[in-house]
Amino acid sequence: MKKKLKIKDLDNMNIPEPSIREVKKYLNMWDALDNYVLQESSLKKLFTITYPNNDCLDDVLIKVCSLNDFYSTNIFSPFAVAKHIIKLKIDDKLGKNDLDIVNKIALVKVSKKKEKNFYSFATKYCSHHKPKEYPIYDSYVSKMLMHFKKQDGFYNYNESDLRQYPVYKNILLKFREYYGLTRYNLKQIDKYLWQAGKKYFPKKY
Repeated sequence: MKKKLKIKDLDNMNIPEPSIREVKKYLNMWDALDNYVLQESSLKKLFTITYPNNDCLDDVLIKVCSLNDFYSTNIFSPFAVAKHIIKLKIDDKLGKNDLDIVNKIALVKVSKKKEKNFYSFATKYCSHHKPKEYPIYDSYVSKMLMHFKKQDGFYNYNESDLRQYPVYKNILLKFREYYGLTRYNLKQIDKYLWQAGKKYFPKKY
């Protein structure tokens, strides 16, 4: 019987070094996944054509619920999140590629005494408005970045830095430059890192 890899073993697995060939391989894999391609195209239409602005609660609520459903982002109070986004008046900031708005969207007061940090959701919300300017954060991408930081030292940062969005984007830019991947935009880098992370660092259910 084939021995099952434990999570701790995966950290020592020989993950191929980032390269043009590796990124191209994963981009081709992505294009072959009909469910992801159709999901992305429908969200693109929703965020950039049907409801491009964020000044109407109905529109924002539909976008929040759609993201929550497609990505399983565990937003248990979409109405509170939508009201929070409306209050922040984010359209002008998105237009200026303001990176600080992501962490502001993430911190939502879900009750009088409780605040939640929906950081991954906030990166997705901004990314679906401007995918090349706002790369998505999630646990798979984080694990890949930490793996290559440990292996190659391509840039000096801590895991907690990945949750400060301006720093996170800069780390991705340093990653792209270090491994000679500047022909790819950050959306393409994200597709590569997410799929590879899902392969080498699977979640334990």
